[in-house]
Amino acid sequence: MNAWGPPAVEECSPFYGKYIDELNAADLFAALDQVTAASNTLVARIPPGMDGHRYAPDKWSIAEVLQHLVDCERIFQYRALRFARNDRTELPGFDENSYAQEAAANVRSIADVYDELLLVRHSTVALFRSFPDGTALRSGPANGRTITVRALGWTIAGHHLHHRRILEQRYL
Repeated sequence: MNAWGPPAVEECSPFYGKYIDELNAADLFAALDQVTAASNTLVARIPPGMDGHRYAPDKWSIAEVLQHLVDCERIFQYRALRFARNDRTELPGFDENSYAQEAAANVRSIADVYDELLLVRHSTVALFRSFPDGTALRSGPANGRTITVRALGWTIAGHHLHHRRILEQRYL
């Protein structure tokens, strides 16, 4: 068994399962590499001056979408760390819209926010590579649902893919 292969459906809620199902990779590290490489290409295609661009008045800007990815990845990393260390304390959910409002991403450039995302991604890869294979199936409760360490890693990649597709389809 590949400890870091795609998670079984029962390892996370259907909400996150829909993100994971969109990935096509043999293991978590390949999935993270794939979404990162595709996003590098996408961000390079964003024309100058689009930092605050929204495809509709009530939607996040490009910079806010990227900041959302940063925030979520950090939260999912933290959950994975806690559960990998056998801490089964219930972890709360979070309101992504409140986070977006407080992040002030629109005062930063897309390049700056994306650089931060890449740093967080390097941290994610280092964190998951540091976990012994036996921790992949450890789980804990977050936001009222049980999720495994492995599924959290795949959620990071799948969530990133989901939002990259939105950027491609609706923003560019």
